[in-house]
Amino acid sequence: MNSTPRASPTLSSTSDREIVISRLINAPRELVFDAWTDPAHVAQWWGPNGFSTQVHEMNVKPGGTWRFLLTGPDGTKFPNRITYREVARPERLAYQHDSDVDEDPKAFDVTVTFEAQGQKTLVTMHSVFLTAQACQRVKSFGAAELGQQTLAKLDAFVQRSPAR
Repeated sequence: MNSTPRASPTLSSTSDREIVISRLINAPRELVFDAWTDPAHVAQWWGPNGFSTQVHEMNVKPGGTWRFLLTGPDGTKFPNRITYREVARPERLAYQHDSDVDEDPKAFDVTVTFEAQGQKTLVTMHSVFLTAQACQRVKSFGAAELGQQTLAKLDAFVQRSPAR
């Protein structure tokens, strides 16, 4: 009798379909979480360098939606929709991110954690794509670096926040 354990067919690795980025933000986690979930704040920092964000709707609760228009430095407009699955203030957000099109084949899941480290916050964004090809496509245009730029803008924003 072979007693070697076998992997369950229902379990699979997502390592070929994920992007994980982190940054230690020099602010308390409540402030960082508020900057991420308040439409007046997020419009001031969200997106990579040179991009601007116009918030159309932001309802941060399970089942709630955040719709926004990201505009690139060349004027290209990118409609976005986030649908929240989990909101655990101030520790975690989980959501689906898409291009504001029903049944968007480019949709992906994101979990953002806010880990207190003294008066600083380790923010980690864990994105999982539907396929390895979809993940590779966004990696090919520099999604990880663009995500790091976004987190750097968050860090700069909370540094100048009057709530500090």
